[in-house]
Amino acid sequence: MSMSIFCVSLTLVLSIFSGTDGYFEQVVRQCRYSSKDLQGIEFIDSYVFNKAEYVRFNSTVGKYVGYTELGVKNAEAWNKGPELAVELGELERFCKHNAAIYYSAILDKTVEPHVRLSSVAPPSGRHPAMLMCSAYDFYPKPIRVTWLRDGREVKSDVTSTEELANGDWYYQIHSHLEYTPRSGEKISCMVEHISLTEPMVYHWDPSLPEAERNKIAIGASGL
Repeated sequence: MSMSIFCVSLTLVLSIFSGTDGYFEQVVRQCRYSSKDLQGIEFIDSYVFNKAEYVRFNSTVGKYVGYTELGVKNAEAWNKGPELAVELGELERFCKHNAAIYYSAILDKTVEPHVRLSSVAPPSGRHPAMLMCSAYDFYPKPIRVTWLRDGREVKSDVTSTEELANGDWYYQIHSHLEYTPRSGEKISCMVEHISLTEPMVYHWDPSLPEAERNKIAIGASGL
């Protein structure tokens, strides 16, 4: 079983602020990357006054574009002056020059999920038992969590949250399985993530004491 990891686009933003007496000026510089070969890389320089962008340079367009009366006048003047030559050079000088640093520090970073299996109270329904498989502190965001009963994937009576941001670089996700226990069966949670060399399977063992069952998932194994 495999999982597709989509290309991640990194936007580096450098903001310069100035303000006085209730007026606020901001310059936002962005390097947008979509692949390691730097194809489609884009440099954007935005000028914002009181939260309204009034002029922008985009390396793909190759010139300044104004969005307000003042912005149009500035764009016309800057496109004829030395400002344009400076902006045209920023794609190479700023974005491409630092690309390797940004990729190694951010986009190439992977962190394995910390997985826990636990028994939780089921909602009022047709099944008397419910298990929760939780994956914590993983990066990047895409992940796949599935349930297995005796090695076969379970698709019914399964609910999952989206990948939830922890408020830092990391994510968590929680998947629930409602079920009716059967004697001798093996229930497992399988986790697939780019940080793992192979899918990992975590087996539920109801024979252990509650304190032991709710520690890090029992019997992790690769497929």
